[in-house]
Amino acid sequence: MELIFIIIGINIVYVSIYTLRMIFVIKGQRILATMLSMVEIFVYMTGLGIVLNNLDNHWNLGAYCLGYGLGVYIGSRIEEYLALGYVTVQVTVDCVEVEIPSKLREYGYGVTSWLADGKDGSRLMMQVLAKRSNERKLLSILNKLCPKAFVISFEPKNFRGGFWVKRIPKPF
Repeated sequence: MELIFIIIGINIVYVSIYTLRMIFVIKGQRILATMLSMVEIFVYMTGLGIVLNNLDNHWNLGAYCLGYGLGVYIGSRIEEYLALGYVTVQVTVDCVEVEIPSKLREYGYGVTSWLADGKDGSRLMMQVLAKRSNERKLLSILNKLCPKAFVISFEPKNFRGGFWVKRIPKPF
């Protein structure tokens, strides 16, 4: 029975590290991803070795599968907690309220705004860049300032120019 919990634990660690490594690769953190990959493969080989040496018990294989699934969940929760990177939030407001961009700037967000034509008339468009760790706070502020706004958020991959570039740390 103890072996089952060891297999589950090893797979939780392995898959959590795997998930984080993939995210670091996507975010361009190559050195960190490389270091994590060495730990990841050590944990993987250890767990796989234990399971392969004990294939006579189907519970061990089930524990391996359960640990893998839990590792995916826990790894994604860790990444969500770390909230690495940045988010761009595009906001469309049905009124041409020019105070909203300045209020967002008071909160410390970079805002680019312009007037646009929508189906039912003029709209105020805003593009706001924020750290992913501040996304919920930004969405909460937007909900207070303009509850009927149409909001889309996405993750930018590259930055060049603008006042944010000076604030963004260079990748390894």
